[in-house]
Amino acid sequence: MAKYKNEDDPRFVIQNWLRNRNTLEFIGLWEIINNPNFNRVQFDTFRNESGLNRFTMTPTKWVDSTNAIGIISKSGRYGGTYAHSDIALEFASWISAEFKLYLMQDYKRLKLDENSKLSLTWNLHREISKINYKIHTDAKKIFNRRIN
Repeated sequence: MAKYKNEDDPRFVIQNWLRNRNTLEFIGLWEIINNPNFNRVQFDTFRNESGLNRFTMTPTKWVDSTNAIGIISKSGRYGGTYAHSDIALEFASWISAEFKLYLMQDYKRLKLDENSKLSLTWNLHREISKINYKIHTDAKKIFNRRIN
């Protein structure tokens, strides 16, 4: 994905993304939720330094310093930086406003589909209850007539 933004040197794209305070807060929160061995003390240090001109961050520094599991960085011929899908989507949203917009629209579409399916189920249960109520009250009327 970083090559999409800078074909010549994609590592700088990732490093710039990691320097961003919002990025660090996002991936730090992801690690807190998903990684019991995450080094929160070092994370707090990075978060406090983020935004300063002297602050630099690389995937390797992040992983080594915080025991992060959401990002993997490998060097060598088949190396690269890889991330959990949650983090990759956040990175893609940062790279491309168009992608972010499509992601939001697709999310809204899926939620509408989900709600309409739930709505159908709810309406079905409501109709069945209505029918059962009528059957129940009619049966009670017939029973009361026979007793009298």
